[in-house]
Amino acid sequence: MNRTMALSVVCAAMAALSPAAQAQAPQPGQMTFFVTSVGSGRGGDLGGLAGADAHCQALALATGVGPRNWRAYLSTSATGSTPAVNARDRIGRGPWQNTQGVVIARSVEDLHSDSNNLTKQTALNERGAVVNGGGDTPNTHDMLTGSQADGTAFSGSEDRTCRNWTYGGADGSAMLGHHDRRGLQDDAPSRSWNTSHPSRGCTVEGLRSTGGGGLFYCFAVD
Repeated sequence: MNRTMALSVVCAAMAALSPAAQAQAPQPGQMTFFVTSVGSGRGGDLGGLAGADAHCQALALATGVGPRNWRAYLSTSATGSTPAVNARDRIGRGPWQNTQGVVIARSVEDLHSDSNNLTKQTALNERGAVVNGGGDTPNTHDMLTGSQADGTAFSGSEDRTCRNWTYGGADGSAMLGHHDRRGLQDDAPSRSWNTSHPSRGCTVEGLRSTGGGGLFYCFAVD
């Protein structure tokens, strides 16, 4: 087959695709950050870090964008001989962008600075939908993080990770961030995306009572 004939075959194949089919074609590599559209269904029990990472992986793969190595933005506390894990150390180096290709941060340092581009309009879920925030019904702006403002784990004995993401009971607590960076009311002061306030326990209802749905951030590390 000569070059002219080969080009004709390729053009004919592209023309055979309907406009709808072309528009629905996945775009591998575009999405490297998202907010989970659903939680684990067990409150703060995510199955540990491994379970949270697998949740990110499954949601991303379901969109058809192709395989990547996904990590949940979660810290864990030190227990016995097991050291603490910092969320900032789990997520790669960046940059990261949402489903629309909008960059939310260019590096770990940028992400944890005032210059990051993480807002309600940019912190989309894996399907590209805006996640409910303060003033919406229901409000689900509480993001599980277990982290301090710089992305590191908390020290001390107070639970801020629902027992390192393995517990969904009434006691315990998780540190939460607000993806929309605002309080519950329009005139409320702005809140941090990763360390706004602790949850009321670790149950589904406990998380819901402060404005959450057990959602969390996912980042592609490669």
